[in-house]
Amino acid sequence: MVTQVGGCRWDWQIAQVQAIYEQPLLDLIHQAATVHRQYHPPAEIQVCKLVSIKTGGCVEDCGYCAQSAHHDTGIAPQPLMAVDEVLAVAQRAQAQGVSRVCLGAAWREVRPGKQFDQVLDMIRQITALGLEVCCTLGMLTSEQAERLDEAGLYAYNHNLDTSRSYYPQVIRTRSYDDRLHTLAQVRQTPMTVCCGGILGLGETHGDRMELLTTLANLQPHPESVPINILSQVAGTPLAGQNPVPIWDVLRVVATARILMPKSDLRLAAGRAKLSPTEQALCFLAGVNSIFSSDDGQMLTRTTPCPDYHQDQELLNQLGLMPRPARSRV
Repeated sequence: MVTQVGGCRWDWQIAQVQAIYEQPLLDLIHQAATVHRQYHPPAEIQVCKLVSIKTGGCVEDCGYCAQSAHHDTGIAPQPLMAVDEVLAVAQRAQAQGVSRVCLGAAWREVRPGKQFDQVLDMIRQITALGLEVCCTLGMLTSEQAERLDEAGLYAYNHNLDTSRSYYPQVIRTRSYDDRLHTLAQVRQTPMTVCCGGILGLGETHGDRMELLTTLANLQPHPESVPINILSQVAGTPLAGQNPVPIWDVLRVVATARILMPKSDLRLAAGRAKLSPTEQALCFLAGVNSIFSSDDGQMLTRTTPCPDYHQDQELLNQLGLMPRPARSRV
């Protein structure tokens, strides 16, 4: 029996996902574009800004990450940013059409204390500007999730990164079930979930389909699904991977749009590698959100990001407009 409500379903089998993913590419993009226009205003793109509020020194060993203390990448640990400093970044971003600010801390998990209180203050003050706020702070307890919710947090990001099958080849210090547990803590609150993955970790097409199946069988679907392309960093175990062809990116984007029709698909890290034409194809296939920057970087100097001016020119060329922030229900 197919479980379907409002076009969404949560009982996908890997063979069904494979049939979608492996169909002729132009047919796949057409199907995804049709679904996208059914559920989303086709002329709107949400522009997001990611702020690394606490950089470097993370105890996790994620094989792709420049901020891991396990890897020699030249990223020196830095203290948590001051609230006023983060607020100023958010205000500059808002003036450039950004409607969602994402705060990232290189932590394994949230710990109670002064620093967490400081992050809660950031959330309250940025939310007061009329912006959506998303945080990625590592693993959470139910009590911490409740405090984030009380501060007004719009979304919590915790990516699965890759398939359960391939995950042990990428990360050893945190299990796949740890990640799913954190998502479950967030789902106990009114906050929305932001959860996606990374392409280019050495995974197979089968791993990508497995990841998409896992995401599409979360009920409800993540409201936000970031699709990252690996930014290779010297000193990390995954440096030297083969680049991800644009055709692979498009297959993942289009399949994600069909499987999770109501979710926002965010083209995140690695977008700087794509030409304007390639980005336009991603928008056609279902992407409706991007990350932009005022300093040419996303999280650190190792992750390039197009700047506000470039992105405004691109959106103007394509007849797209920045989407305003939404209020929490």
